[in-house]
Amino acid sequence: MRRTLDDARRWAAQGTGVLLATAAGLDAGGYAAPSALPGWSRAHVAAHVAANAGALSNLVRWAATGEPTPMYASPEERAAGIERGRTLPAAELTAWLHRSAEALEAAMAALGEERWAAEVVTAQGRTVPAAEVPWMRSREVWVHAVDLANGTSFADLPPGFLTALCDDAAAKRAASPGPAVTLRAPAAGASWELPGDGEPAVVTGELHDIAAYLTGRDAGPLTAAGGAPAPALGAWL
Repeated sequence: MRRTLDDARRWAAQGTGVLLATAAGLDAGGYAAPSALPGWSRAHVAAHVAANAGALSNLVRWAATGEPTPMYASPEERAAGIERGRTLPAAELTAWLHRSAEALEAAMAALGEERWAAEVVTAQGRTVPAAEVPWMRSREVWVHAVDLANGTSFADLPPGFLTALCDDAAAKRAASPGPAVTLRAPAAGASWELPGDGEPAVVTGELHDIAAYLTGRDAGPLTAAGGAPAPALGAWL
């Protein structure tokens, strides 16, 4: 599936709405509860997503002005920001989620059409066109809405987004060592190949389960042909 800038902008906006709805009403106890990410509370996830909006706004500013503006000053600064954010009172953390998302959306809406092709550098050191920013944001909001573990699941995510997410995650995994796996989502008419050593394990499932598996989340009882457990995958990002 070839995703477009319009697709990514739409998914980012929709996903932001779902993320904010998933976080709505969380009090101190709710934010302190475990998220779906090992070692992280819901507050960690919320602070990460809020900080991400600010970081992506830096890339939009870079594209708009041509002045290099890194997402984060350093990996240490990024981690420290999450630690500070997770200790905020619940209302302040929720307000930060809203405020940062609105600022990013306003910055993207104001970016001139010709500036979407401007090159920026991600926190991982990849040089990409600014048009990748809405896609990066859509991944963040949709996947972390699930990670909040507050009622949103991969099954709630739009099929078009899930297919694009699988394309993205499979391409990243194909560039790194790992088990050989053939992934099939028959109902969606889609499949992906993860190259590796040996005979590929054939894993068949629903699109949302394949997406959870490729992004390193709990995909439930996903098995390979013959009933063996689906091969364990390394880190996604």
